[in-house]
Amino acid sequence: MLIIGVDYHPSFQQIAFLDQDTGECGERRLNHSDGEAEKFYRGLQQRGVRVRVGMEATGYSRWFERLLAELSVEVWIGDAAKIKTKRVRKQKTDRQDAQLLLKLLLENNFPRVWAPSPENRDLRQLLWHRHRLVQMRTRIMNQLQALAMNEGTRWKKRLWSEQGRSQLEKIPLAPWASRRRQDLLELLDRMNPTIAELTAAVEQEAKKRPEVLRLMTHPGVGPITALAFVIIIITPDRFPCGKQIGSYVGLIPCEDSSAGRQRLGHISKQGNALLRFLLVEAAQAAVRYDPDWRRRYLHLAMRRERRIAKVAMARKVAVRLYWMWRNGWEYSQSVEFGSHAGQLATGHGVK
Repeated sequence: MLIIGVDYHPSFQQIAFLDQDTGECGERRLNHSDGEAEKFYRGLQQRGVRVRVGMEATGYSRWFERLLAELSVEVWIGDAAKIKTKRVRKQKTDRQDAQLLLKLLLENNFPRVWAPSPENRDLRQLLWHRHRLVQMRTRIMNQLQALAMNEGTRWKKRLWSEQGRSQLEKIPLAPWASRRRQDLLELLDRMNPTIAELTAAVEQEAKKRPEVLRLMTHPGVGPITALAFVIIIITPDRFPCGKQIGSYVGLIPCEDSSAGRQRLGHISKQGNALLRFLLVEAAQAAVRYDPDWRRRYLHLAMRRERRIAKVAMARKVAVRLYWMWRNGWEYSQSVEFGSHAGQLATGHGVK
């Protein structure tokens, strides 16, 4: 087998390799733009060489991973933070990084992480695309609200009704301000159907998955949040307990404790930013519409701050969704039996 450590960059990659059969080793720098890297790996396939590639988790490498999957090359994705701790010298070069990756592969000490499938990644693009378009629409709507308020009109949500839209268009403005209003309204009219189409696609994908429909029984959790939770967590078996879910999505505080003194900071914000955002939104919706969740939120808000209480409720939503998925329960069952309860059983004469 040919073992290759790859220090990947968007425009090139530095590799260090060792052939375990012949003992041949070496280093190379492969450019991406002129096809040198693709030609190198296709040449290995034509020679019938078994290849294992190890690289850090990084961005802009989707095409490279697809190429290796097409060539049936075994790819190991490593945890960049753990790989950094293995670096001893303070000097850091591309050659040394590739050699370090090769060394970890040969010593069976490579901190391999789980990587999503191509289908999973493509489905995530649907959620991200809709999310970004909603953010763009929100910015456009905020600009129109500011434009109306500068003219002495404050309608809040009524601005987006038919009557509010008509009144907004009738406000007399200077030429360039009028042009800005017109362009913003045209952008808004073009984005609304696109977002509605993407929302329908998300709902259709959610209906295909029983676990997503089960999670949607939780207060405040709709098809977008439930689908994002399922395709990002993948399976509840990845985590032995609910506490690790909060850590995985970055909803636990940073900690710098030493000498018996505990120092907690802001939340770590590690993990998927989209899922973290959706969990906070779901928690706020649950607080608005469910009395039990509102009571818990107000209890936390009186003890701490409201923003801290919102994050705490988002973590509770994540843990509850995890246990619902793991136990195969709907929300009513999880409330009745509790997150950590097992299946009902009769024992020791209790009826």
